[in-house]
Amino acid sequence: MSDDARRRAARYRLEPDAASTGDEAEEATPRARRPEDQALWVDHQVRAAIARGEFDDLPLAGKPLPHIDTAADPDWWLRQFIERENITGVLPEALQLRKDDAVLPDVLDGLRSERVVREAVAEFNRRIVAARRQLQGGPPVVTPLRDIEVEVAAWHERRAARARRLAEAGPADAAPPGAIRRAWDRLRRRG
Repeated sequence: MSDDARRRAARYRLEPDAASTGDEAEEATPRARRPEDQALWVDHQVRAAIARGEFDDLPLAGKPLPHIDTAADPDWWLRQFIERENITGVLPEALQLRKDDAVLPDVLDGLRSERVVREAVAEFNRRIVAARRQLQGGPPVVTPLRDIEVEVAAWHERRAARARRLAEAGPADAAPPGAIRRAWDRLRRRG
């Protein structure tokens, strides 16, 4: 680097020297930068950051940069952000409904009363109707509405089958009667 280039780069440092005061500090502030002067200033800042160790321990240090095909996937940055930040549960409503439809029997099996099962199926159907009415883009809503009576009957069948399996397993695997009674008493006190 020539002496002239060094003088120009020194003129554009962010912090003036401790020895400079008043008018000298004003002269250290850039007024009109030429492109080559700005390139020198940027180069100086990068070298100073390297000397301070600000580029040490970067996530991809010593590894090749991942290939990003922006032509094939214009939302590559969004996918990487979701992966990096571990964001879950952010799907278009049509896809979320498909996912919820697949696990609906398991969700219903976790419910305790027929009334709550009916309410859950009705709420699921309301979500489907609302998603079909929306005019926003996205994938089409292909999730079918669930018949409440059919779902309640299936819930009763699965519950009866589970009770038969527990009865066949015998008393060794079943909860002791006292534990059931205590759990019932706790539920009654809450409600």
